[in-house]
Amino acid sequence: MRVISGEAKGIRLSTLKGTDTRPTSDKVKESIFNILAPYIEKSKVLDLFSGTGNLGIEAVSRGAESAFLVEKNRKCYDIIKKNIMKTKLNDKIKIIIKDVYSTLKNFSKIGEKFDIIFMDPPYLKGHILTCLKEIKELDLLNEDGIIVAEHDIKDIIPETIDDLIKFKERKYGGTMISFYHKED
Repeated sequence: MRVISGEAKGIRLSTLKGTDTRPTSDKVKESIFNILAPYIEKSKVLDLFSGTGNLGIEAVSRGAESAFLVEKNRKCYDIIKKNIMKTKLNDKIKIIIKDVYSTLKNFSKIGEKFDIIFMDPPYLKGHILTCLKEIKELDLLNEDGIIVAEHDIKDIIPETIDDLIKFKERKYGGTMISFYHKED
C-alpha cells in the first residue's frame, strides 16, 4: 500500500499485521480518487474508522487543506502516526484516538463541517447506516460535500437518508464503494 499521487507520491504506508484491519487497496483507492479529483483541492476531510490513515493521507497528499483521522484502536493510532511522519504531512493531519460517534458529536458542538467524509468501518456491523444518520442529523457535511462509504456488498444501505442521496456506487470483488451528497 502506497500513496498514489501528489506531494507524498510513492511513499509506502505501514499496516497492522493480521486481519484486524482491511486497508483500502491501491486499485480501489485510485478509483475513489479519480471520482473525487474535482473536489479534493483545498477540501476539509474527515476519515472515520481510519485504520492506517490511508484515505486521509492520500487526500492531503493530493491537495486537501486538512484532514482529521478518527480511530479508537491504539495500535492503529500508532500506525497512522508512523504513516503521517513518513509522508511529512503532519502539519495538515490530526489524529483523534476516540470513538467515531462521540467524535461526530464533538465536531457538531463546535460547528465543524467537512467537504469529504470517508468511512470504512468494520463490515456487516451496521456502522454505515448509523454514521450516515449521525452525519445528517449533526449537519457535518458542507453543502457541496461528499461522503464515501466503503462496505461489504452484503451490507444493506439506503439510497437516501432525508436529503442525502447515493449518487454513485462501484463494486470491487466483495467490496462496495457508495458515494453520497446532499440533494440539489
